[in-house]
Amino acid sequence: MSVAADMLSWACLLAGGAFCIIGAVGLLRMPDLYTRMHAASVTDTLGAGLILVGLMFQAGLSQVTGKLLVILVLLLFTNPAATHALAKAALARKVRPLLENPGEAPSKS
Repeated sequence: MSVAADMLSWACLLAGGAFCIIGAVGLLRMPDLYTRMHAASVTDTLGAGLILVGLMFQAGLSQVTGKLLVILVLLLFTNPAATHALAKAALARKVRPLLENPGEAPSKS
């Protein structure tokens, strides 16, 4: 493997790991269900995607790369859909977002 592909692979792997850690911190720091879901879904999709791309660079052009690509496509479709379904289920169960002033409706600005 060339040095450039190896460096690019490690850059993707490290960036993906950083995004996953940032998503985990977001789960701990955010105040309610909806903001936690947003932090987790965005960062985990990007983090796992970057990790898979880094693994594709490590594998080179092989059958493993094709399998990793299929996993990446499935992840890119299922993670946002699962987050959307979870948010709709929470709204159906009347779980309300945490507002700054509990008696007020959210502002439109």
